[in-house]
Order: sequence, then structure tokens, then C-alpha cells
Amino acid sequence: MLAIILPTTNSYMDITNIINQGESLKVEFKMNFNRAAIETLVAFSNTKGGSILIGVSDEGNITGIDVNQETIQQWINEVKYKTAPEIIPDAEILNIEDKEIVRIYVQEYPIKPVATQGKYFKRIKNSNHQLAPGEVANMHLRSLNTSWDNQTNSDISIDDISLDKVQKAIEKLKSKGKNISEDPLSFLLKQNLLRDGKPTIACYLLFKNKDCVLSTVELVFFQDEITIKDADRSKSDLLSQVEEVISFVRKHINKEIIITGEPENTEKWQYPLEALREIIMNMIVHRDYQSSADSIVKVFPDKIEFYNPGQLPDDITIEDLLSNNYSSIPRNKLIADFCKDLGLIEKYGSGIRRVVDYFKYENLPMPEFKNFSGGFKVVVFAKSKKEKTVEENSNIEEPLIALQVSEKTNNVTDNVTDREFSILIGIKQNNKITTQQLAKLLNVTKRTILRDIEKLKNKNKLNRIGDEKTGYWQLCD
Repeated sequence: MLAIILPTTNSYMDITNIINQGESLKVEFKMNFNRAAIETLVAFSNTKGGSILIGVSDEGNITGIDVNQETIQQWINEVKYKTAPEIIPDAEILNIEDKEIVRIYVQEYPIKPVATQGKYFKRIKNSNHQLAPGEVANMHLRSLNTSWDNQTNSDISIDDISLDKVQKAIEKLKSKGKNISEDPLSFLLKQNLLRDGKPTIACYLLFKNKDCVLSTVELVFFQDEITIKDADRSKSDLLSQVEEVISFVRKHINKEIIITGEPENTEKWQYPLEALREIIMNMIVHRDYQSSADSIVKVFPDKIEFYNPGQLPDDITIEDLLSNNYSSIPRNKLIADFCKDLGLIEKYGSGIRRVVDYFKYENLPMPEFKNFSGGFKVVVFAKSKKEKTVEENSNIEEPLIALQVSEKTNNVTDNVTDREFSILIGIKQNNKITTQQLAKLLNVTKRTILRDIEKLKNKNKLNRIGDEKTGYWQLCD
């Protein structure tokens, strides 16, 4: 007996619209029922479910097919016998343009992956892709709501874990208000980092007492595209590795000292350090540690490249990532969960959005995100073309710093504070400089700049000629 699909899909208009939209993640056309059709049903079962329309060409032309209910029952039986675990699709005969076609439908299977004759497939956009062995294992673990890092390894024992490192993590959690009274071993057990008395892979990566190649991160500083000036390699536990990678990057990026007139000078890095830390944390927490490839960080004078084994999931695009329009499924659930408790990551799926916001706030170019060579790559850039033009043409920032030191020392200007003097020097270099630019250069609020400018006007040091948009500043003798 044939199962009937929901009535909303049985109408002529519904099927016609589906055909007109073409093949997709959940729709495929076939002229006849064959082995490729069974592979597609398997791919649908391993992804989001879907329908095959038999009697429709790849171009969407309705050719029709001569069938009866007995034939369709034979197809259903063939699908059942050639899949493991068994899938039993629904099917119906439809009459479109005086021709009969068959719609065969399967839902997403709860315990994945499903195979046909020993092969596993998944659906990506409008085509089927055979799963690699690692993908088969990960798909099965995800369907059980677990992950690879939750498994144990016969080569790893409790002797490979540093209990001192565990204790340091406990102390950090206590400083965040966590009430922890357990000793390190009991703590690991409570955190599900021990299973049957053995460390999970997550436990090993977080607290291993010796370096190993499993977590290797290659660190390279290039003078130009081909000349290496410095190199290092990190193989330590993941929590230590975060600081090691950040230290290497900080060592090779520029830091600017801005003299503001305040008791303490301001440091401004070539890149927002919060964004770099976010990228590095994501790289380490979400890496595919089953891959034999290493993570790589390449620092250049004007950019940094971060490469990590493990691409985005097939159902998440770069556009989804940037718009935050997706649900995050951590590749390493135990590692991600523990790092979240430590406060190293804030919320699943929000890291990339914060990175973009940090760079936007600093008026730096938009970072690049892309799947690359079996992994994921992030590239950040130091300066935009717009900023370089401002620097080359008006030369505001560096002369502001230099003149503050030399001219003020020689008492060129009296009766003004150091910050007011800095404002005058900025205006001397560019009489159309905005209050927002002055606030950024002096690392104060715009309101503070406006207040100081009023004081300078009252001291007959400064005038404004014209309106806010088209006018300019005039220094008084």
C-alpha cells in the first residue's frame, strides 16, 4: 500500500512550482528509477530529507513514466533492501500535463548516516557527495548528540593529564564565582571529561602534560610574501596554546604610543587585539583535530592569515556566517563547553560577528573568511585605502604626536592644557579635521573635545569659520 504525502504537496500547482524552481537541496529529477535514485534518497536521509520526481528530465521537462502501483511497491522494496539502516520512502503517482510522474519522498533519518551498498552520501545544494570516513564518524556522533572529543583513546591514560593544570582551571572558575569543592579528578569526572576512568580526547587536549603533534600550530613571520624572518611552533595544551599564539602575533605587529596629555600614554595596536584573540580562540576550539593538517598563522607587515583544518558545515555559507543567520554546532562540544565556562568564548556562533564589529569600529578593512584547502581561512588587513590616503595627504596622526613633544617643551603656546595644545596641533596640521577625528587621536570622547574647543575659543586661541560640514578651523595668533 502506498503512503500518501501531505495534501499541500499533491496539487498540480505545488508540483509545477517545484519543477519550475529546479533541482535543489531537497529536490531531484530523474527520468527513471535506478541506483542513482537510491543514492539520492540516502543523501536526502543524511541531510534534510527530500523528494525525487521520477519522469522529469534534468532540465525540468516533464517526460512522464509508465508505472502502476505494483511497480512503485517494487521500487520501495528495493530501497528498503539496499539501504542500512533501512529507509522506507513514501510515494505517490501524480498527473501533470496529462503525463504521470512519481514523487518519492524521505524524511531526514534520526540516526545517521544511512548507507547504500556500503557507500554514504550527503546532499550539498543540488547534488550528492560521497562521505569521507571522518565525515561518516562525525555524522554518526552528531546524530547521537555527541562529538569526537567526547570519545576516549586506548593510548591515553590519566598519567597523560597534568592535574596542576586542572587545578589552575578550577581556580580560574572559582574567580568567576563558580562554587567548586572537588579535587581535580572528581572535577574532571563531574565535567564529563573522564569516561570509565579514562580521559576523553577533550580532557587530553585541554590538560595534557606533554607537547604532542596532535595540536600543532605553525607560527611564521614574513618580511614579505616569501622571506621568513621568524618562525615558531606550538604543541602544548589548548589553554596554554591560546596565549602562545597571541604572544607570537603581538611580537610581530606594530604598536603605536599616542601622547594624549594625560598622565598615562595610550597604546594602539596595528589590529584590535580583542578581534585577534577571538579569531585565535575560534581556531583552537573549533579545529578538526582528526585532520593530519596543522593550524597555521602567517604574520605579514600588512596582514595576518589564520588557517585551520576543518571547513564550515555544508549547510552554513560565508554569508550566513557574516549575517549571524545560522545555528552553531560546535565540532568539539566538550572543549567548546569548557572554554565557555572559563569565559574564553562568550556564545556559540557569535565570534565572527564580534570580529567584524571590532574591525569596523577601528575603521579597518573587512576581514576575509573562506573555506580553503580542506579547512577554514581568515585574513585580516592592517589599513584600508581610505586610511592610507588620509595618512599620506594630511599626515595628521604622526605629526600630532611629534609636535606635542617638541613645541610644547619650547613653550610655543601658553595658557592651555596639554590636551588643548594637542587639539591646536591637530588643527594646525589639518584645519578641516573633525571633532570625531580629534577624539579618536586623543583617545577621549567627542564631548570632551567639544568642551575643550569651547575653552580654546574663550581663550582666543581658536575660531570656527563656516558651518560644521563645509567650514574650517582658524588658529588665532
